[in-house]
Amino acid sequence: MLALISKLQLFMFPQEPQKQKDFIFFKNITLLVVFFLITPIVIATSFFSLFQLRSKEVPKTNKQVIANKIINSSKSGISVYASLPSVSSGISATIEAGDARVAVINEFLKKNNSELEPYSELIVTTADKYDLDYRLIVAIAQKESGLCNVIPPGGYNCWGWGIHSAGTLGFDSYEEGIETVSRGLKENYYDLGYETVDDIMSKYTPLSQGTWAEGVSLYMSQMQF
Repeated sequence: MLALISKLQLFMFPQEPQKQKDFIFFKNITLLVVFFLITPIVIATSFFSLFQLRSKEVPKTNKQVIANKIINSSKSGISVYASLPSVSSGISATIEAGDARVAVINEFLKKNNSELEPYSELIVTTADKYDLDYRLIVAIAQKESGLCNVIPPGGYNCWGWGIHSAGTLGFDSYEEGIETVSRGLKENYYDLGYETVDDIMSKYTPLSQGTWAEGVSLYMSQMQF
């Protein structure tokens, strides 16, 4: 029965082997041509997409590291034995390039409700005058007094400068305090080889066991642009 069906199929649908071979040949040629046409396009598209993705990558933020020589300042003959804890937030606003340092200091002081805020420009210009890191005396004031929020009344001393067993040094104004502390850091610290925050701590507040330097470095790292 199967043999009969096979013969019937051959009779009704005769095989055309040559045409089948030609069809397969042209089919293979077509696939080969399509392959060579599409493959370069796919590869080019892939490279273009990869390039676009790489170009849009957000650059990694630089580590907030306080440089070894944070100031061109030195020793001061006064030691301070108490540091007041304080907490401050980082700076988030966009800063104009022209006055970036002043704007950074101003915003930091404003965020911490400091009476030093009107003196932001003076702080930066005085730091330049003595070749200090512009953030240094602000960070010390944050560590010592919560940016002047906890200081002896009428003394304008936000830096714990001259506070010792014999009494407390006072200034007639914040301007005098900024000038005196900046000059003292230059002449009595950096010029005598105290160049890092840890170096300054060893003389400024030697009993703090590292917490003073950690706090000052943290506050400096929060003043970035």
